Amino acid sequence: MTGRRAISVFAGYGIELEYMIVDRTSLAVRPLAAEVLPALRARATSRRTATPLDWSNELVAHVVETKNVAPTPAIDTLPHCFAAALREANELLAPMDARLMPTAMHPWMNPATETVLWDDATDVYRTYDRIYGCRGHGWANLQSMHVNLPFADDSQFARLHAAIRLVLPLLPALAASSPIAEGSVMEVLDFRLDAYYAICALTPRVAGDVVPETVESRAEYEARILAPMYDEIAPFDPAGVLRHEWLNSRGAIPRFDRDAIEIRLIDVQECPLADLSIAAAAIAVIEWLYAERSAPLAEQQAQETSVLAGLLRATIRDADDAIVDNVAYLRALGIGATRCTAGNAWRALLDACAHDATLAGVWWRAPLDVILEHGPLARRILRATGACPSRRKLHDVYSTLCDCLRDGRMFA
Repeated sequence: MTGRRAISVFAGYGIELEYMIVDRTSLAVRPLAAEVLPALRARATSRRTATPLDWSNELVAHVVETKNVAPTPAIDTLPHCFAAALREANELLAPMDARLMPTAMHPWMNPATETVLWDDATDVYRTYDRIYGCRGHGWANLQSMHVNLPFADDSQFARLHAAIRLVLPLLPALAASSPIAEGSVMEVLDFRLDAYYAICALTPRVAGDVVPETVESRAEYEARILAPMYDEIAPFDPAGVLRHEWLNSRGAIPRFDRDAIEIRLIDVQECPLADLSIAAAAIAVIEWLYAERSAPLAEQQAQETSVLAGLLRATIRDADDAIVDNVAYLRALGIGATRCTAGNAWRALLDACAHDATLAGVWWRAPLDVILEHGPLARRILRATGACPSRRKLHDVYSTLCDCLRDGRMFA
C-alpha cells in the first residue's frame, strides 16, 4: 500500500504474499529472485488491470513477494488477480527449471547451509544478519501473508488496533500451514510462528509478546513501543539503519508511513483463493468487532496482553483444536460459551457476522467451510504425509501443493 492520502477504515485493503522459488524437479530452494524479478515487474507493468500488482524481493534470494500496488476497496477481485500473476511467474520460471512453492515453510530446507541473502544495496538485510543471524528458521525459511488495513485518524487507529488484537490469537486456527521443517514433523502446527518468537530474542522489546499492547493514539504508540524499541537496538545499530517502524516484529504493527495496520501472523496457503478467503474472514470479524457489536471498545482494550499471548501460543501449537477458556475474552468476542475450541470460536464469529451483515453467501465462505471442516492446511498436510514421512513422501505432497498453487485450487 503506497501513498500518503488517508483512507478511511475498511475502505481499502492491501495484501502481500510471499513464495519460495524451488527447483522444478527436486523442489530444492533456488536463489533466482534477482534473475526473475525484472521480468516479473515488466510483466506486471504491462498488464492493464483494475487492480495492478507488483513484485519485490525479500531477505533471501529464493523468496519473492507479490502485492497489490494500491489499496483496493474490492478484496473479492484479488484472488483472480493473484492467481493470474502466479501463473505468469511460473511461466517465467519454467525455462530456469524452477517453480513457486506455497505454504509457510520449505519442508526440508536447511537454512544454515542453503540461505543466500539478497544483495542489499541499502545495508538493511546485512544489518539484520549481523545483529540477529538470519540463516535460520523464522528468517530464511518462511512465507507469510500480510494484510494491511487503513485508518484515517487516531480514533480509527485505536478502535482498529483493539479489534485486531482480539483476532490475532485465533489466526493460526485457520491459517497454520507449517507443520514440517528439516524433513521432520514438528510438535506445533504453525512452526513458522513458533520460530518467529525466537528471531528477536536479543532485543525482546522489538517483538514484545507478539500480540501488541493496547494503545489509543499514534503518540502513545511511539512513546510506549517504538521509542523503547529504538533505544534497545541502538547499541547494536549505531548507524540507525534499522531505526524504522518496520523493525517492530509484533504480530500486527502500525505503519504510520502509510496509515495502515499490517497483520503479519497469517501463513501463506496453497493458493490465493485460500489466502484471500482467510484474509476476508478475518477482516469481516475485525469490522464486526470494530463496530462494537460484541463488546464496547473499553472492554476490548481491557483484554490482557498476557492472556491473548498465551492463547496465541496455544493456537500455534494446536491450531483449530486449541482450547479457548478465558471467559472475559470469549465475552469480548460475543461468544456465550465458557470454553470452546479455536475452530468453534471461528464458527461462532463467522455465524455472528453473517447474521449481522448478511455474509452467509459471500464468495469466501465456501473455502472457509473447507478449512473449518477439514482443518487448516497444516492438518491436511499431515494427513497426507503421515507422522513419520520419508523424503519421497514429502516430495510427493509438496509437489502436489505446488500444483495447487499453479492451478489455483485448494488442497483436499
